[in-house]
Amino acid sequence: MMNDPMLFSLLDLPRFPRIEEKSFKSLKHPVWSEEKANLIREYIRHFTYVTKHGAYIDGFAAPQRRNMSEICSARLVLENDPKWITRFWLCDIDPHGVTLLNEIAAANQFKGRRIKVVAGDFNVTVSDILSSGDITAKKATFALLDQRTFECAWETVERLASFKPSLDPEATKIEIFYFLATGWLDRSIAAVKRPETAAKLDRWWGKSDWRELQGMDSIARANLLVARFKQELGYKYVHPYAIHSRIRGGRTMYHMIHATDHPEASPLMLRAYRKVSGRSDLDEAATQMDMDAWWKEVE
Repeated sequence: MMNDPMLFSLLDLPRFPRIEEKSFKSLKHPVWSEEKANLIREYIRHFTYVTKHGAYIDGFAAPQRRNMSEICSARLVLENDPKWITRFWLCDIDPHGVTLLNEIAAANQFKGRRIKVVAGDFNVTVSDILSSGDITAKKATFALLDQRTFECAWETVERLASFKPSLDPEATKIEIFYFLATGWLDRSIAAVKRPETAAKLDRWWGKSDWRELQGMDSIARANLLVARFKQELGYKYVHPYAIHSRIRGGRTMYHMIHATDHPEASPLMLRAYRKVSGRSDLDEAATQMDMDAWWKEVE
C-alpha cells in the first residue's frame, strides 16, 4: 500500500554474498519490539544447534515490564530445546527483577544445568562471571546486552570481547547481541545536564564525544557502532538489525548489533530474523537471495 510506512531503510539490513539460486520476494516484514525476546530465543536455538553446548550471559536480564515475565528473553531461552546450553548467568541490578529471575531460574533447573542469578551492576559483576572458570577458550559463549539506554559501559563490552582471546589468541570471541536505544537516544542525550550523568555517558560510550551522536541519522549511528565493534573489538562479522514499533508507524526503536567471529552465525541470525518477522521460506539459499533481491529493489 502506498500509505504504509517505510519499515526498512537501505542500510537497515546486512548484505550477504549472492548465491545463484531462484528468485524470492524481497524481505519487507519488520521485527516488532514485542517480538524482540522471540528473536533472541530463535537465534539462540540456532546457536545451540551449531555449538551443541555453551554458556549464556544475560547482563540486564529482568524484563522491563515486570508483569510480562512470560515473554522475558531469559525465560524463553531457558525453555528452548534442545537444552544443550548448561551454564547461565542472569544478571540485574533491580531487587524486584532479581526476585523474578530467581523464580524463572527455579522453574527451569534440571540435572547438569547451572543457572546463577547475579544481583548488582553488571559492569561490576561481569568480572566475577569471567573469572568463574566456567568460560574456557573452547566454550561457545553468548552475551546478551539488552540495556535500557546507557547502562552497559563500553569497558564491559571490551572485557567480554577480549576475554577468550586472553586465554588463547586463536579462540573465537564471546558472541554478543548489543542493543542500541535508537528510538529515544536523541531525547536522552539532550536531557543530559548534570556532570554525573555526563560521566555515565562517558562510561557508556567509552569516550567523551557522545554528544556527536545526537541528531545523527539512526542508520549511520548504528553503522558507527558496527565499525567500533570491528575496529576496536576485533569482531569479524558485525551487522545491525532494526527492531520496530508497531504502534509508532514502524519507527525503529532499537538497533540490535550482532557481533561474532563465527562464519555461520550471521546467516543463522538473518534466518532467525526472517522467521520472527513472519517469513516461512527458511532455507539459507532463499535467505541470501531474498536479501539480494531487496538490495536490487532499493538501490
